[in-house]
Amino acid sequence: MAGQKFDALIIGGGHNGLVCASYLAAGGLKVKIFESRSIVGGAAVTEEFAPGFRNSTAAYTVSLLHPKIIKDLRLHENGLRIINRKMDNFLPLPDGRSLSVGVGGLAGTVAEVAKFSQRDAENLPAFYAMLEAVADLIRDSLLETPPNQGGGLDSLLNAIRIGNRWRKLSHEQQKDFHELMTRSAGYLLDGWFESDPIKAVLGFDAVVGNFGSPYSPGSGYVLLHHVIGEVNGKKGNWGHAIGGMGAITETMAREAKSRGVNIQTDAPVRSVLTDNGRAIGVELESGEQHFAVIVAANVDPKRLYGKLVATDDVPPEFSRRMKRYRCGSGTFRMNVALSALPDFSCLPGTEPALHHQAGIIMAPSLSYMDKAFADAMEKGYSDQPIVEMLIPSTVDDTLAPPGAHVASLFCQHANPELPDGRSWVDEEDVFARHIIDFVDSFAPNFKDSLIAYEAMSPLTLEKRFGLTNGDIMHGSLGLDQLFSARPMIGYADYRTPLKGLYLCGAGAHPGGGVSGVPGHNAAREILRDRKFRPWKRN
Repeated sequence: MAGQKFDALIIGGGHNGLVCASYLAAGGLKVKIFESRSIVGGAAVTEEFAPGFRNSTAAYTVSLLHPKIIKDLRLHENGLRIINRKMDNFLPLPDGRSLSVGVGGLAGTVAEVAKFSQRDAENLPAFYAMLEAVADLIRDSLLETPPNQGGGLDSLLNAIRIGNRWRKLSHEQQKDFHELMTRSAGYLLDGWFESDPIKAVLGFDAVVGNFGSPYSPGSGYVLLHHVIGEVNGKKGNWGHAIGGMGAITETMAREAKSRGVNIQTDAPVRSVLTDNGRAIGVELESGEQHFAVIVAANVDPKRLYGKLVATDDVPPEFSRRMKRYRCGSGTFRMNVALSALPDFSCLPGTEPALHHQAGIIMAPSLSYMDKAFADAMEKGYSDQPIVEMLIPSTVDDTLAPPGAHVASLFCQHANPELPDGRSWVDEEDVFARHIIDFVDSFAPNFKDSLIAYEAMSPLTLEKRFGLTNGDIMHGSLGLDQLFSARPMIGYADYRTPLKGLYLCGAGAHPGGGVSGVPGHNAAREILRDRKFRPWKRN
């Protein structure tokens, strides 16, 4: 709106930007969002990728979306419907066997695991109990601003609150927490189980969006990060948003607009405008300039400080460390249109069945996943990739024509930087066809039923969604980039070296996934600074 003045400008209309905007508007601020694409939602969108076929383009499944945000933003009232998976995971194996997880409750999963190891079946309930106890501690801290170096009384109080939760854990649980935070997922799982299938299902969570091996240091936390969510009140569950992930951000946008938020699409931001150490607005690629006392960036830190903020506007030491900030999740995404459901060799049939509604993991062991990472480091991508397939059209008939289906393929590992001067411009379709052949080795009708596909290498993910090196997490979830160190020690409180500039995306605590938590927490800190603490850094 010409001439309209805003209190806050938000760079990026992804889900965290929409969440942040809604909370700021509820706090009485006039807010405007600038989104570079023609639709809002960032990586959480639903788009048509072939005539008649729609799918969640990048983000593809629900669990981490925080229940407080669902309630506060009235997402259900705005039309959002999320359904739980009836089977959590299905692991087809090359030898003709398979493992199903999550059908018939814990007893059903224990019986499935017993097919491979009685010892593992006996250990599984204790492992789940351990994981849940530690996950509860993380869940309880998600909406907290991490203790921040130089943060004064606020940070001290946050540290005390979090410390009190820690003290409530038993000594054994404290040891479990330490192991999960510091050990690799592979060594952790090897200590609990002896059979490959259950370790593969559990270990997959350690490589999702993580360009590393399940034996890489810190992968234990990545595993934990993917089990802290809930769907419809069921902890640790995963679900599907009817209409795809875009249904989430569409309802968020409706709520934001109802609160007066102005959303401008096709408006890529070129730079953050500054004056005397303070952010004062943004300049668009079109040359338009917009001014406000608050700027919140829903882009990854590498992009924010490498492209949008001038180097001279931040301290030299900060700039040097930010250049070492690690981005690159090794993710390759595909959306496929199918004339029939996959007919798995280990469980034949093309009629809809429970395993077609599960997260279908094609990676039989931790050692297999370790080699997939090694291949990607050496050759650029895995000869034997790690693939999770979801077929949302089995539960959502809005996505495909009658009798046909859409599937999401989430693939690891694809090195953002190919060796020997090769480019993803040339290699993207080569790897995509390799993945199709790979899936076909588990379900021999897959290739013949393929109608169309869309492939997104790390390069395409960066160009399309602004994700540096295709990093779906806005930065690796390593111990050096978590909690009080996300994105950097001294700046974990959603504030930045520039007064008036805040980080509201997944590069802030608690990291990646469609949670909305970074946007929620950043809005809280912005409102605190604006209303109660004018003497603080921002």
